[in-house]
Amino acid sequence: MRFIKHVWPLFVALALIYVFHNSWGVLPPLGKVFSPFQGFLQNSERVADRSDAAVILDGMHDDVTVRYDDNAVPHIFAKNDEDLYFAQGYVIARDRLWQMEFYTLVAAGRLTEVVGQGALEYDRFNRRLGMARSAMAIAQNLKTDSVANRMLTAYAAGVNAYIKQLAYKDLPIAYKLLNYKPEPWSPYKSILMLMNMRNTLNGGSNDYRLTNVLTKYGAEVIADLFPSYPALESPVVPTGTDWGFQPVAAPPVPDQVAALPDSNRLAFQVPSPRPDVGSNNWAVGGSRTVTGLPLLANDPHLQLTLPSIWYQMQLSSPTVNVYGVALPGTPAIIIGFNKDVAWGVTNVGSDVMDFYRIRFRNDSFDEYWHDGQWKPTTMHLETFKLKGGGALLDTLYYTHHGPIIYQEAKSTNYMRGIPAGYAMRWITNETDGADVLTFYYLNRAKDYSDYRKALTYFTAPAQHFIFSSNGGDIAITANGKLPLKWKGQGKYLLDGTLAEHDWQGWIPKDQNPTVRNPPRDFVSSANQFPADTTYPYYLDWKFAHSGRAIRINERLQAMVAATADSLRDLQNDNFNVDARRVLPRLLLSLAMDDSIKRSAEFDVLERWNYMNNADAVGATIFESWLDNLLAGIWADEFPRDERMLYPSLDRTFELINQQPDAKWFDNVNTSDTVETIDDILCESFKLTVAELRERWGDLSADDWAWSRVKNTRIGYLVPNFTAFGRTGIVNGGGSSIVNATSGTHGPSWRMVVQLDTAWPVAYGLYPGGQSGNPGSDYYDNMIDRWANGELDTLLFMKDVDEQSPRLRHHMVLKPKN
Repeated sequence: MRFIKHVWPLFVALALIYVFHNSWGVLPPLGKVFSPFQGFLQNSERVADRSDAAVILDGMHDDVTVRYDDNAVPHIFAKNDEDLYFAQGYVIARDRLWQMEFYTLVAAGRLTEVVGQGALEYDRFNRRLGMARSAMAIAQNLKTDSVANRMLTAYAAGVNAYIKQLAYKDLPIAYKLLNYKPEPWSPYKSILMLMNMRNTLNGGSNDYRLTNVLTKYGAEVIADLFPSYPALESPVVPTGTDWGFQPVAAPPVPDQVAALPDSNRLAFQVPSPRPDVGSNNWAVGGSRTVTGLPLLANDPHLQLTLPSIWYQMQLSSPTVNVYGVALPGTPAIIIGFNKDVAWGVTNVGSDVMDFYRIRFRNDSFDEYWHDGQWKPTTMHLETFKLKGGGALLDTLYYTHHGPIIYQEAKSTNYMRGIPAGYAMRWITNETDGADVLTFYYLNRAKDYSDYRKALTYFTAPAQHFIFSSNGGDIAITANGKLPLKWKGQGKYLLDGTLAEHDWQGWIPKDQNPTVRNPPRDFVSSANQFPADTTYPYYLDWKFAHSGRAIRINERLQAMVAATADSLRDLQNDNFNVDARRVLPRLLLSLAMDDSIKRSAEFDVLERWNYMNNADAVGATIFESWLDNLLAGIWADEFPRDERMLYPSLDRTFELINQQPDAKWFDNVNTSDTVETIDDILCESFKLTVAELRERWGDLSADDWAWSRVKNTRIGYLVPNFTAFGRTGIVNGGGSSIVNATSGTHGPSWRMVVQLDTAWPVAYGLYPGGQSGNPGSDYYDNMIDRWANGELDTLLFMKDVDEQSPRLRHHMVLKPKN
């Protein structure tokens, strides 16, 4: 017993050592994670921790100097382009390695290897979209272009130089928590990053839902409730613009325009195009500015994450000196400016994802019928490695359209509803582009002709590239590969047996919607229709709601003697165009009900100034009411369980204001009553007030403030790591407001550039920080200023020797030999 008494603590100690130094299931080795010498404490980083340093690296030709400013923004000065992109890869990896790794794992369908089998269906879905396979083909194709190949290869070498330096204690905290080691970087992974962004911007479709509407109600109702152009719109290219080209012949509309789905074979449903994923940009010509030279602004709207989707930096070599934001994992500057020009992007949102019903010859899926003959499918066997060991296999079939997302009916959280056996044609999987070259050449552009040349390399997803130069030009172009379609093609599910349902080629790029120096002397976009009905090609029947575009163009039309702050103020505009359009009519109906008219909520709405400011109770009531109003009008005819699309806000408002007796206001589920729009307005308002009181208590300025109800928050990349996010952010806006800040999405980067013949002055900010390390002072240090609508003055240095009180420290990267 005495022996056991003395030996027992040793056994316990050895057992604890074994337990804490080994991983168990999805748990990492806890001893290493909590070690003060290797674990999470090593990820703490204060401002004072950053100091001057010299780093010796393999793979460089000459010294590169990196000067960091007071926001930890690196200003990279290299003596040649290869070292420049090497240093860019090294520096971004130093701050954002886990973010780069995570996004490529998502796009490649490999999260299961890192987080466990719970991610398997998500991985299967992403693998079946085809992004990894297409990225590999693009990377292979770009090897034949010397400029793209050198840029991507040098960038990857820089990332790998950083990875090689890392000991366990240096790993970003997510690697430690997930017990995962960084993989080597490659040009393929840079392309995967771009594929992930393609999916974000163009990974949605309404085809299936609208086909269900067509099946139930027919073409007449479609024409009435789902028109091909809205009643109220302010297109990107101003109405009246001369297109200046002879269009190629568009394909004729076939007799059969849709393939009606077999509702018994439901598989996966593509999400609708994300209403919160959009952007604003505009450029104001010299006749409207104080300086007589253009001003340019851009704020892309994406999901708000920590770390930020963007990374600020300056890149300088003998061939380029440019400032802006890069997409971590990819070379060059995506949105930015140089001495002579500035540019930005917004999503076009044209219809570039179509689904084709495939007729297979038999259950082996090895042949399908198309254009009067049987054609072979291509089979790919996909392997999914599992965390902790083992693997699962999945079979994927391709047609000439693209992949069959699912052969058999499935039911998971990803894409419920698309009929099984449909193939997907998607612009993201086009492999002939060289998008990185667009940004390579934009970074070096000096004038309008350089801008136009740079655009020729871009494929997808189509973007409104806005441009300004110190030569006085402003321009905007819907740029990218746009399918040549017959009018309405892809509005519904398509028949994969018919050749006339195939994409019929491409709109010539020089005939994409574009305008240079229009008479009104400003250009803008907010994801609305790129052009009016005079444009000779079909792009889509539905674009973003026009509220933002209308407000932006109203303010730009009135703008004179504009300054950079004029544009910053417009970026933060909270005016609600929808409320101006429809609320006066809604209040007339509410006033017919005495109990509503006497309520405090009615009084608030009646006195509201249509501004979605952070403290606006009127915005809370109106936005909440709008959701219930839409359901009250449309849920009976277009029930969610039948997977149908609601008519747009534009058409709904038009009916309320101009057709109050429309049959759609009667609830078909109440056979003994004929409801009117007044009935629906009053009932939906009462429901809204009851819901708000239940959720937030009695009406009060604090509890019902729009900012509190909207609840803007910024989550961490890995959803379960909630402690690394930020909540309770106080701001105004809304998804249909110019300040397009919702609960989870918003302006991911705000930039204003004031060009000059000498040197530009620019301003910018994003909701986060430079570092991807939650333990860093630079992780989220910009969020509060962003929420307040502020912009930082951007330090755009002329050369490496320039002095500024904002510079904090520097790092010199030196070649080993």
